[in-house]
Amino acid sequence: MTSAPPFAAPFQVTVQPSGRSFSVDAGETLLAAAIRQGIGLPYGCKDGACGSCKCRKLEGQVQMREHQSKALSAAEEAAGLVLTCSATALSDVVLESRQVTDESAFPVRKMPSRVQSLQKVSHDVMLVRLQLPANDTMRYHAGQYVEFILRDGARRSYSMANAPHTLVTAPAGVPAGEAAVAPPAPVVEMHIRHMPGGKFTEHVFNNMKEKEILRVEGPYGSFFLREDSGKPIVLLASGTGFAPIKAVIEHMQFKGITRPTTLYWGGRRPADLYLDDWVRERCAQMPHLRYVPVISNALPEDAWSGRAGFVHKAVLQDFPDLSGHQVYACGAPIVVDSARADYSAQAGLPPEEFFADAFTSEADKHAG
Repeated sequence: MTSAPPFAAPFQVTVQPSGRSFSVDAGETLLAAAIRQGIGLPYGCKDGACGSCKCRKLEGQVQMREHQSKALSAAEEAAGLVLTCSATALSDVVLESRQVTDESAFPVRKMPSRVQSLQKVSHDVMLVRLQLPANDTMRYHAGQYVEFILRDGARRSYSMANAPHTLVTAPAGVPAGEAAVAPPAPVVEMHIRHMPGGKFTEHVFNNMKEKEILRVEGPYGSFFLREDSGKPIVLLASGTGFAPIKAVIEHMQFKGITRPTTLYWGGRRPADLYLDDWVRERCAQMPHLRYVPVISNALPEDAWSGRAGFVHKAVLQDFPDLSGHQVYACGAPIVVDSARADYSAQAGLPPEEFFADAFTSEADKHAG
């Protein structure tokens, strides 16, 4: 006669200090259970690679699946930190996560989308507009992302670059007259960088056609503006990390949010700032918004006379004290990780006021 296992799912997970709770099934990660039940835990890649979902375990037992040490080190794990995207419950669990809010989670939905237009805005960035079903509008926060579900079941994540209020019309940048002939369907905008050899981006740049049908699922992510704060804002973007930042700026303008805001957008060369004119137009309309473009590898023919170097360091040069700010960072993992560490250690930014969405590629997810 075999003895019963010492633990039996489902277990209850409670999140402090909000007091919100949810159940988790056997073998289900804490994050997957939270998303399924509309609990807005912070997260990014969902693959144990970015560390965005890291929080403290106050009580209970969990089992950690394979993950990257840069997302959660052995020392952090020993100190009681967990990645909710990689942790499964072995008992009831109490977590500490100050980013959970009652209104932060919209239902995750799967739906078809149709390619409305393709616009190459730089040598390696394609602006893709997708029509969603007219009678099935997806609700999301400016800054969140969707996953493309490929034919073989693989998934690729991209942020929506337009704010939710723009879904009823064509997003900014649609040529004059195009909106008038387009069917009355919500349109989302994606900024997709070409990754040589990438399964999805090779298709986008070489074979994708207008009217092609793609399957998407979302919204996902905890990268969105916390409107219950009055703190000044630093927006930090590298490359196509500008996409969700653009949505946040549109949302701020639409809602009349006038908190002092500074955008730092970094690229290797000036052409990498592929919507520079759009940003400058917004600055002219939004007096509280300041723009600092930063270039790291300008060539003589670029005739670049602006800020140079690493974009996250430009923030520290201008804001040696970030203790009273909020920072929203999006882009390459090295930029986001460096900003998270340096702003806390060198400029006094409270860790809970750093909100990030790292663009974790498939190569990043499977790195050692």
